[in-house]
Amino acid sequence: MLCLAPSGGSNEVKTASIVGVVLIVLGVIALVYGGISYTRQEEFLDLGPIEATRETRETIPLPPVLGALALAGGIVLLVVGARRTG
Repeated sequence: MLCLAPSGGSNEVKTASIVGVVLIVLGVIALVYGGISYTRQEEFLDLGPIEATRETRETIPLPPVLGALALAGGIVLLVVGARRTG
């Protein structure tokens, strides 16, 4: 019998591989940098033509466990995707 519907298996493998690579990259970044830092500028004095602002640097910490879990999950997705194609 001729089936013209596309097979979903190939797309699932590609999606799993892409998500796996993204998780590996995010996991490595979380482990290397340990958090996301940014600079915020706020105005603290406004007296007519006189304005004063200050910059504060803030950090959103990322626990190493989160980076390790993302890295491990990405590796698992890559391995599962490779086994489905072969």
